[in-house]
Amino acid sequence: MNIIISNSSNTPIYEQIKEQIKNKIVSNELKTGELLPSIRSLAKDLRISVITTKSAYEELEREGYVETIPGKGTYVANKNIELIREEQLQKIENLIDTAVSIAKISNISKQEIQNIIEILYEEEN
Repeated sequence: MNIIISNSSNTPIYEQIKEQIKNKIVSNELKTGELLPSIRSLAKDLRISVITTKSAYEELEREGYVETIPGKGTYVANKNIELIREEQLQKIENLIDTAVSIAKISNISKQEIQNIIEILYEEEN
């Protein structure tokens, strides 16, 4: 599994791992029922502590993205795609709300914000 750790990021390493695995699940790169690398194996590949990897897996399990079967491993959970989509939409709404608040304070028009979104959206593809 390809996970990139940034040592210069303010985000804790376990959080970086969790978010990247979550994004792979949401984008269907990791499919329901797929076996994840063992905690020990992933820690070795990333050259980090087993405790850090374990924390990431525990968070993913708490959030319902993976399930651990003792003695067998950690698998992508059968999570409702609509629920995942709703969670993502809520995150986007919160970020846009912040951007709109800043825009209003800075006297930036709705059209300018829409132009920025269109440009950024096109750059992603």
